[in-house]
Amino acid sequence: MSRSFILTLSCPNRTGIVRAVSAFLFERGCDISEYQQFDDQIQGKLFLRTQVTSLEGVDLDTLSSEFGPVAAEFGMDYAFSDEAPARILVMVSKLGHCLNDLIFRWRAGSLGAEIVAVVSNHEDLRPMAEAAGLPFVHIPVTPETKPAAEAELLRVVESYDAELVVLARYMQVLSDEACKALYGRAINIHHSFLPGFKGARPYHQAYERGVKQVGATAHYVTPDLDEGPIIEQEVIRIDHTYDPKALQMVGRDAEALALSRAVRWHCERRVLLSGASTVVFR
Repeated sequence: MSRSFILTLSCPNRTGIVRAVSAFLFERGCDISEYQQFDDQIQGKLFLRTQVTSLEGVDLDTLSSEFGPVAAEFGMDYAFSDEAPARILVMVSKLGHCLNDLIFRWRAGSLGAEIVAVVSNHEDLRPMAEAAGLPFVHIPVTPETKPAAEAELLRVVESYDAELVVLARYMQVLSDEACKALYGRAINIHHSFLPGFKGARPYHQAYERGVKQVGATAHYVTPDLDEGPIIEQEVIRIDHTYDPKALQMVGRDAEALALSRAVRWHCERRVLLSGASTVVFR
């Protein structure tokens, strides 16, 4: 039986990399169905994503082990991944626009992932999650209970075998320890007014300053608040007729769009970390 999988890698750029990868796959009866490559001239690195079909069937653990000598020769960081939909756990607080959008795209089959559970520090969005047939896990958080709450969160992530955690307007700051435990597999979304308009009522602050565009940023979670590697950004132009309420509506549209794209690209193994940045093969 045939099987499709994805190979992603990054390494210092030099001649012979593409030939070595192609020869390795060819020798094992694999056919490349999609190929993307980025040569970073500034860092001197190569980033590669290739989608492969094996007509004979292949075990990915065996393939990954056999690829070891090639990777060692070129100093590669690499991963072989199945094309099965990634399992994602969504975290929310009280605002439901991003969760609602993710559920719609999941049901429509356009998210590239399977939502396995919803976690929240409030009960407000339980009806939305349960109406979609999703388990809803309530983990309340206070300053005193935060360490225990985060330990419970990580236990829930593991129990649902979640590959990705999506902070869909989860209004709690994760600790450094939680960020490190979820490094490279937690995505957050925030409005584009940071760091200019911090704190409460950012859309009112933006209105008072007469901003001309509203946007959102989806990024990986790191201990540096809202400064993780950016995956996607959405920007919508506005004018003086937009009051704070209209700005909020536009902002929520931008958040839902940016977040859903970031989740889909991550789950399709199209995002490769590059230090404080990312390479995204769309």
